[in-house]
Amino acid sequence: MSRIGRMPVLIPDGVTVDLDGVKVRVKGPKGELTQTFRSEMMIEIKEGAVVVDRPSDKPQIRALHGLTRALINNMVLGVSAGFEKVLQVEGVGYRPEMSDKDLVLQVGYSHPVRVVPRDGIEFEVEERARLIRIKGIDKQVVGQVAAEIRKIRPPEPYKGKGIRYQGEYVRRKAGKAGKVG
Repeated sequence: MSRIGRMPVLIPDGVTVDLDGVKVRVKGPKGELTQTFRSEMMIEIKEGAVVVDRPSDKPQIRALHGLTRALINNMVLGVSAGFEKVLQVEGVGYRPEMSDKDLVLQVGYSHPVRVVPRDGIEFEVEERARLIRIKGIDKQVVGQVAAEIRKIRPPEPYKGKGIRYQGEYVRRKAGKAGKVG
């Protein structure tokens, strides 16, 4: 059995999980998420927890077992606590700003870059620390939006300027050696 797949997903107070065949709907204080899973997976609610079982040990079914359980766990965590990614802006003159709900980035281009949040996503900016917080209930969407913002100006290896995840290590290169003579 999968070590991840066999663990039950505990349902915290204030969160409800509804099963409709292969469709799982999770409601909580932060919102509601719905996802459809493969029909091979057997999803049940037992004693205040969601349990995922698999019918056979075929490699494809085994792979889906842990995946299904992890996705349901992320849904429950998202509607109860939410998810957050933090990006750091490095560079002279580089800065993030908020304009209504939109994120405006000054990152060395001739124009400011405006990022409109998707549904269920909100931005927070700490201008002094040059941090961007991306918050939402869907882990996949939060990660995707963070990756798209980072892609606007990825960190470069010579001076380290750009947008990076907080705590990300950017390997630095030595520049050109000066002329000696």
